[in-house]
Amino acid sequence: MVVPPLGDRHLNRALHTITVSRQRYDEPTRAYTARRTDCKTPRDIRRILKRDIARDLYRLLEHGPTTT
Repeated sequence: MVVPPLGDRHLNRALHTITVSRQRYDEPTRAYTARRTDCKTPRDIRRILKRDIARDLYRLLEHGPTTT
């Protein structure tokens, strides 16, 4: 029996698009990427950024936006 790949491919693609866009245009993300290139591969950096974005999105969905 062949097990299909797990995970939501549409969500993963959306996270990838957000990550690549942030790496190009978001200054804090660009600075983070520049700091990490000495010890991490670009693939590892994208994986870390995707995980961080997914956590932020989960917090927003669970608690709603914060008002200041």
